[in-house]
Amino acid sequence: MISFTCDYNEGAHPEILRRLGETNMVQMPGYGEDEFTMAAKEKIREATSCPQADVMLMVGGTQTNSTIIDAMLSHYEGVIAVETGHIAVHEAGAVELGGHKVIALQGEQGKLRVKALRQWLSDFYADPTWPHMVQPGMVYISFPTEYGTIYSKDELADIHRVCADYGLPLMVDGARLGYGLMCPEADITLEDLARLCDVFYIGGTKVGALCGEAVVFPRGNAPRHLFTIVKQHGALLAKGRLLGIQFDTLFTDNLYFRISRHAIETAMKLKALFMEHGIPFYIDSPTNQQFPILNTQQMKRLKGKVAFEVWQKLEDGSAVTRFATSWATPAEDVDRLGKYMWG
Repeated sequence: MISFTCDYNEGAHPEILRRLGETNMVQMPGYGEDEFTMAAKEKIREATSCPQADVMLMVGGTQTNSTIIDAMLSHYEGVIAVETGHIAVHEAGAVELGGHKVIALQGEQGKLRVKALRQWLSDFYADPTWPHMVQPGMVYISFPTEYGTIYSKDELADIHRVCADYGLPLMVDGARLGYGLMCPEADITLEDLARLCDVFYIGGTKVGALCGEAVVFPRGNAPRHLFTIVKQHGALLAKGRLLGIQFDTLFTDNLYFRISRHAIETAMKLKALFMEHGIPFYIDSPTNQQFPILNTQQMKRLKGKVAFEVWQKLEDGSAVTRFATSWATPAEDVDRLGKYMWG
């Protein structure tokens, strides 16, 4: 059985495991005060060209989203996201559990459109009863989106401009950030991202790490007492060195970007394979998530041999499926997929 179900099927990059092993008995302070975490933060500041950035290492995406959103919002505020956004669908109401409504707007191919955002905000404040409502406190987007699409630099700049006009911070969920930055269609760099949002995170869980997300407040604009807030949410790792060593490794010799590029290369090979055999796609994704539409016979051929996700059943019996590659996907797995499907 080969699996394309997600991009965290594997454990961690061998270099991370090596570093964890060789530093295992070195005594270090806890809670991120160790030298490995300090080094990782400095490397991230250098990579983002933000020497003044506040960097906080956390364990996973849902934990990061819910904690940072709660830290940045007042108790009467909600967060704007597209209806397919991760915080709106696949985080089990974690943001709402923290007391903040997810204000879901209709997106387009997984993306928040600037026109829709500006119109919603204009309509909200044109309503004289708005003080009775949950007020917008921030805007959340994913890069790449949950459908593998990416924002252009102009699109991100336009969204940031609307946020600035209304005094709203812009948060970018970067759980798959490396895969977005390394796809050929991307015209956004890590430095651009730091310039065009108020907080973002660099995903490690899905890009080579055992676990971990690096939250970046690029202008040193972290909320007051963030460390204490993270602790209050049960999100502060006592053995912070675990996260520090991993991100220190990922940001040495461009490892994060090199392994991200590998995922894109295998995804494009997979995409070309489906296209060669006339398989239609639900959406044109340039990143590591691909969404071919397979009929029942095609899915039956793969049963027990290839694992993938079914995202949406269609009326004719076919289904929108998702095939995800990762930093560790062997190119040979794509060849095996082709043999299983077409012989």
